[in-house]
Amino acid sequence: MTGSNRVAPESALNCQMCLWLCKAHGDRLSRQNRLFCLPGCQQALRGWEELLGSFWKAETPALGEACLGGGSGSSPWPWLPAGWTAMEYDEKLARFRQGHLNPFDKAPLQNQQEQKRAGEDFPQKDVNLGLSLEDPVFPCSERTMDLGLAEDHFSRPVGLFLASDVEQLRVAIEEWKQRILELPDNSEKQKDAVVRLIHLRLRLQELKDPSEDEPNIRVILEHRFYKEKSKGVKQTCDKCSTVIWGLLQTWYTCTGCSYRCHSKCLDLITKPCVRSKVSHQAEYELSICPETGLDSQDYRCAECRAPISLRGIPGEARQCDYTGLYYCSSCHWNDQAVIPARVIHNWDFEPRKVSRCSMRYLVLMVSRPVLKLRETNPLLFNYVEELVEIRKLRQDILLMKPYFITCKEAMEARLLLQLQDRQHFVENDEMYSLQDLMDINAGRLSCSLTEIHTLFAKHIKLDCERCQAKGFVCELCKEGDVLFPFDSHTSMCTDCSAVFHRDCFYDNSTTCPKCARLTLRKESLLNRELQA
Repeated sequence: MTGSNRVAPESALNCQMCLWLCKAHGDRLSRQNRLFCLPGCQQALRGWEELLGSFWKAETPALGEACLGGGSGSSPWPWLPAGWTAMEYDEKLARFRQGHLNPFDKAPLQNQQEQKRAGEDFPQKDVNLGLSLEDPVFPCSERTMDLGLAEDHFSRPVGLFLASDVEQLRVAIEEWKQRILELPDNSEKQKDAVVRLIHLRLRLQELKDPSEDEPNIRVILEHRFYKEKSKGVKQTCDKCSTVIWGLLQTWYTCTGCSYRCHSKCLDLITKPCVRSKVSHQAEYELSICPETGLDSQDYRCAECRAPISLRGIPGEARQCDYTGLYYCSSCHWNDQAVIPARVIHNWDFEPRKVSRCSMRYLVLMVSRPVLKLRETNPLLFNYVEELVEIRKLRQDILLMKPYFITCKEAMEARLLLQLQDRQHFVENDEMYSLQDLMDINAGRLSCSLTEIHTLFAKHIKLDCERCQAKGFVCELCKEGDVLFPFDSHTSMCTDCSAVFHRDCFYDNSTTCPKCARLTLRKESLLNRELQA
């Protein structure tokens, strides 16, 4: 058809058939720039025939005769085929539309509404198109999916769901879940459906937990909570044991014990911060799994008091290997940690299951030097050689400390800060932390401490002249190099701190000549005072 053959659309309305076609399919014709009419109804029918396809080619002659007045004059619809009723026409045309849909049309409901409005002015009566009542009907969405034609530049974005009611979203989520199960596995249609389901669930979560202004700091039961700004890290609420969606929900973390929870769960917290216990009572339970039984807990969780049992009820009783108490699944996540009592008594570093509260306490206590092995289990040094080696290195470092304190170069170089992670190593040689024992068992502490010991000894004996001048000469043999108290072949007097060769000192029955000289000097001074 050329543009010269087109005339005003009103001229097409010269019969009732053209009137119905214009109103029922005018939107489709407008989109394709095909709204035209030719002089004469026969030419108009040829235009409709070209648009609507091959099926109309078989039926247009009869329709043309009806439109030109060939139909029965007694029928209100003179263009209907002989023997047809308006109801049959309406049913057949509806089935034809459902079976012959535009696969690019993603708004079938809108088309149906437009067709309904068109039918208000002219009742929709289906023409007998050769379709039986038993012909299958294909919904538009399924038909489009089957064809795989998803490109539509005018469609709404994926996940755009205008429903604002929680119940509507839940219904839509269930429908999409069922549709995903019906689609073929690993197909593109199933992947698109999963994306839509995710968007619906995110929208539902937004409605359930609306964003609101929350304070940056909250103090509850000695917990000091700070609002988290991380949106992508997946965390679990320590109170309700559900996932924290950082992108949608406001959540807080305690700076003292790393307790994490939703903002809505803050007011439900009943357990104080374990950092307060660490500050006031920094000690371990040194009994191995001190179990007392569920009856002593009244068959309730030791923390939240929820009913628990070994069998018979849904609440599973989980035992904490550190405290020996039983907890529910919300307070005991089967976290594993090294138990201090098993390390001290059995030198056993196998991680055991502990409750959440015990886990936080052990994490805070792991670097605190509160274990005195000589008092708790002195026989441990007879069976663990690494402990003897570490004790000797620590004793040598304590002997080096006075050199560094009185050395200007050592203070400027801050040599003692080499042990800033283990400050108790420069204070005493008896206290150990659980982390120290774990590193000793793994072999890490011996290597690092040996390197530090070598660095300290190099400064005193080679690099610094002032520290070298503070060395000793063996007064018993008066031979050999300058001696230092941390040398392996020396012995030191416990009274005056004089240093001798070990062999010389023990050959002299551990008698210190310096102590004898000082004793004589004191006696002479005392005699002078008495004579005066």
